[in-house]
Amino acid sequence: MHDCAPTQTPEVDLSALRDRYLAERDKRLRTEGQGQYRVTEDGFDSFYEGDPYTAVVPREPITEEIGVAILGGGWAGLIAAARLEEAGVTDFRIIELAGDFGGAWYWNRYPGIQCDTDSYAYLPLLEETGYMPIEKYARGDECFEHAQRIGKHYNLYERAIFSTLTTSLEWDEPSGHWKVGTNRGDDIRARYVIMAQGPFNKPKLPGIPGITEFEGHTFHSARWDYEYTGGGMKGGLDGLAGKKVAVIGTGASGIQIVPHIARSAEHLYVFQRTPSYIYERGDVPTDQDWAASLQPGWTRERKRNFHTAAFEAFAPGQPDLICDGWTEVSRNLEAHLSATGGWATLTPEKFMELREIEDYKAMERVRQRVDEIVKDPETAAALKPYYRFLCKRPCFNDDYLPTFNRDNVTLVDVSKTKGVERITAKGIIADGVEHEVDCIIFASGFEITTDLDRRLGIAPFTGKAGLSLYDHWAEGYKTLHGLTTRGFPNVFFTGFIQGGVTASTTDMFDQQANHIAYILAKTFESGVTALEPTEAAVAQWCTTVKETAVDNTNFERECTPGYYNNEGEKTRRSHLGDPYWPGFYAMEDVLQAWRDAGDLPGLDLTK
Repeated sequence: MHDCAPTQTPEVDLSALRDRYLAERDKRLRTEGQGQYRVTEDGFDSFYEGDPYTAVVPREPITEEIGVAILGGGWAGLIAAARLEEAGVTDFRIIELAGDFGGAWYWNRYPGIQCDTDSYAYLPLLEETGYMPIEKYARGDECFEHAQRIGKHYNLYERAIFSTLTTSLEWDEPSGHWKVGTNRGDDIRARYVIMAQGPFNKPKLPGIPGITEFEGHTFHSARWDYEYTGGGMKGGLDGLAGKKVAVIGTGASGIQIVPHIARSAEHLYVFQRTPSYIYERGDVPTDQDWAASLQPGWTRERKRNFHTAAFEAFAPGQPDLICDGWTEVSRNLEAHLSATGGWATLTPEKFMELREIEDYKAMERVRQRVDEIVKDPETAAALKPYYRFLCKRPCFNDDYLPTFNRDNVTLVDVSKTKGVERITAKGIIADGVEHEVDCIIFASGFEITTDLDRRLGIAPFTGKAGLSLYDHWAEGYKTLHGLTTRGFPNVFFTGFIQGGVTASTTDMFDQQANHIAYILAKTFESGVTALEPTEAAVAQWCTTVKETAVDNTNFERECTPGYYNNEGEKTRRSHLGDPYWPGFYAMEDVLQAWRDAGDLPGLDLTK
C-alpha cells in the first residue's frame, strides 16, 4: 500500500546491554518455572468452561457415528473443515465448547481487543470467502465475524455441536472408531479425529498464595464480565466507576485492556513483573485502490513476505509488504547491507552478528520511546523492556504508555519479588504493601507450554492397548510430520508439534489442514479404515527434526522468563513444539514430495 522505509535507530553499547539483559532475566527467574501457574479449577472453573456470551441450552445426549470429529471451532478447526469440504470429505462434525465459531476470537471480547499482526496476512481464507479486512489490524469483532463468515461459506453450522466440551478420547479397536466423550453425556463414535484446539485454548492463572481468599470480584480477561464492568469491546466501562481495579499481567491482553479500565475506574493498579515491548500501532483503513489492484494469490505472497522478515531475511532490494514492528529488524538489516555493500562478503556468521546489532538498536529505540511518552522517570524506567526482540510476544498499542500519565493509574513493579507476593481478602500484597481493590482482572495468558494434559484437558486420552498419549509423549513428541503418532490410529494433530512454523499461525494451520485433507480423501476413496505411522517413519522424522534443530541457547539466555522460553525452565519444551527448523516452506516441500509419492509412504494402512 506504500513504500516502507527503514527506521532510524540509535547506536548502542552491545556489551553493556548484554549484561543488563542477563541481570533483568535473573532478577525475574523463578525456580518453579511453569509451576508458578495454576489451572482454572477449585472455584475458578467458570474461567474456562463458563460461557458469558451464549446461554447453554439443555439438550439430550447425542448418539451418532461419524467419519471425522474436528475438536475445536477456532481457526484450526475452521480451516481443517474448509479443506476437508474442498477435498470432498463432508462427513464430519465440529465439536466446540463455545456457543459459536471463532475460538480465541469468540472468547476474548475484552475492551480494546485487536489483532497484533497484519490482518491481510493473518485472517484465513480471505480469497476463498471474497473478504477484505476493514483495516490493517483487524479488531476483535471483525475477527469473530470472519470466523462466522467461514462457517456460513462452507455450510459448517449444520455440522457443528456447540456448547460442548470434549472430555475423553478412547480408541475402540473392535470397531475401529474413537469414542468421543463430552460434558453433555454424548456417545459419539468417530472414524477419524482432528485435534484442533489451538494454542490459546485454555486460560491459566498465576499460582499466587491466597488467590482463593479474595472477597471482591475476579475474572480472566478471556472471559470478560461485562455484567460487572458495563460497556463493550470499544470501552465505556461505566460499571467500574468508583471502583479500584487491579490488572495482573502485562502481555498482549493486559496492554489492550489497561487504557479502557483507566478511563472508567476510580483507580487502576497494574501489576507488572516484566514490561512488554510496546511498538506504535499506526493502524490505517484498507486502501481500496490497493485492494482492487490485487491479483489472485496475493495472500500467499504476503504471508511469505511476512515469514521471510520474521524467520529468515530479506534478499537485496526485497520489499517489506508488512512494514511494522514485526519486520523492522529485517527491514533495517537489508537497508544496512545494501547501503554498505555488505551483501557480497556476507557469511552466515556475519549475518547473525549484524542481525543481533539491529535487534539491539531496534529495542533501544523502543526504550527511548517510553521516555518520550511517560512523564514520571521512575515509571518510565520500569516500563522499559530489556531483552531481545521476540523474547516475549511483541505488543502494539498507541494508548497503553500514555495511560501511565494519568493520576488514577499506578504501575506496581513486582520484578524484585519475581511477581505478586500474596492476595488477601481485600487486595494484593506487593513488596510488603497491600493494595486494596474491589476487582482483580487476570490477564495471565493461556496454557501454551504447560504439560499436555493440562493444555488439552482430555482424560483419558488412550490409544491402542490403553496407551495414554501423555505417557507416550512424556519424553517429547514422536510423530510423522507433526501430524500422526504411532499407537493412536486415525488421530491427526495440528499446531506447534514437530512441523513447519511461520509468522502467521493461520498459515501453519492451513498447511496442516491441506495435508490432512489429502490423506483423508485418499483413505475414504480407497476404503482404508485405519492408519498410523510406522515406527520407522516416526523414528526417521524425529531424527530429522533433531538433526536440523537450531540451537537457540545463546538467544534464550538473554530472555526474561515467559511462555516463549518456557518461563526459563531448562527443558526442551518450547512454544514452537520442537519445530522443523529448515523452515515453513521447506516443510511444505517435504509434504508435497510425500504427497507426490502417491502411496502414503510411512503409514500402516488397514482396509
